[in-house]
Amino acid sequence: MKNKLIVGGTILMLAAKSALGADPVSNDQGSHYDSGDYYYANELSIDGFGSASIGKYTIDHLSGARVRHNTRLGAGLGLNYFITRNIGIGADAYSENTTGVFVDNASGNLILRIPLGQCGLAPYVFGGGGRNFDALKTWFAQAGVGMEYRFTRNVGVFVDARGVLPDEAKYYGVGRLGVRFAF
Repeated sequence: MKNKLIVGGTILMLAAKSALGADPVSNDQGSHYDSGDYYYANELSIDGFGSASIGKYTIDHLSGARVRHNTRLGAGLGLNYFITRNIGIGADAYSENTTGVFVDNASGNLILRIPLGQCGLAPYVFGGGGRNFDALKTWFAQAGVGMEYRFTRNVGVFVDARGVLPDEAKYYGVGRLGVRFAF
């Protein structure tokens, strides 16, 4: 397991170095992006998403029946800002329980995104932490991976998954599927 993490981290760092080393292209207005590129520096985006979370037991004993019976569904909003084309920060909040507090979970992340040429696809990794507010109030760390597809420079869809490690409870996983509006 440790070797896989080292190899994966090395590949990710090499890919990030390759993507960050590329020179930006200037257009007629002086902006530093290629007009065919969907991802750019100083990008602000707003997310609307649906979420699904499963607990430690379901993750450890994965089966279709367990996932169907033990998944908690929710909805949320996110806000991201990309300082460079590839490095950004993000915050999101979501709720899975309408009978408790309004926001069940809020978190912040550092995001590394690697757009794949001009095709509109951009895989990303992220990590950060946050706070659970419903049921057990606890702090947590999290890490995840995702993929975004931009239809245009301003509208796209994304899917991601994260592992969440609370400080006072068992770990769990969260998946999100949503739409992203970039400005």
